[in-house]
Amino acid sequence: MSNNNSQQEPLFSLKNKRLLSNPIGKDNPITVQVLGICSILAITVQVKASLVMAVSVVAVMGLANVIISILRKTIPPRIRIIVQLVVISSLVILVDQILKAFVYDVSRQLSVFVGLIITNCIIMGRLEAFALNNKVWPSFLDGVGNAAGYGAILLVVGIVRELFGAGTLMGHQVIPQAFYDLGYENNGLMILPPMALITVGIIIWIHRARDRELIDVS
Repeated sequence: MSNNNSQQEPLFSLKNKRLLSNPIGKDNPITVQVLGICSILAITVQVKASLVMAVSVVAVMGLANVIISILRKTIPPRIRIIVQLVVISSLVILVDQILKAFVYDVSRQLSVFVGLIITNCIIMGRLEAFALNNKVWPSFLDGVGNAAGYGAILLVVGIVRELFGAGTLMGHQVIPQAFYDLGYENNGLMILPPMALITVGIIIWIHRARDRELIDVS
């Protein structure tokens, strides 16, 4: 009995901590694998919308990984994708209703993009590659870590676009009025979808320049 207990891995072992930290840093699903960028193009005009989307993806991905991990030994291989989609879509519907109840204005701004979480390739990828083959706790950490990595990029892009496109953050004026009196103008190009793609491209370039191993990815 004591031998079995001694062999149990601590909840926050180094391996488990890496499941959380690596996707936020060097193994970020956006900067390394260039996944899940569709929503970035549409909902990063404002930081508030980016934050709500990030939290929504963390909730959906963390819970989906847990559910699939619990069911992994009972899911027939032939219908595993269908089961994963059912789990994700059920969680997305729940999150959507919560957003409509508590942050209706942001829910309207996000519009159909909350529903598109269902087809987010990061979520499907982690369910298929990790949750189907691992226990509940590591699967939860993997889901939260990858979703947090995705959310971190959302927030960075949202901050850049809102700050330079509108001079605000979270709807509050940040750039002093004195700058505008001296001739400063907001960059209207920043609020257009192409600038989201360009901003993400710059982030990917910086990330890969810092870690030369990523240059040879794929």
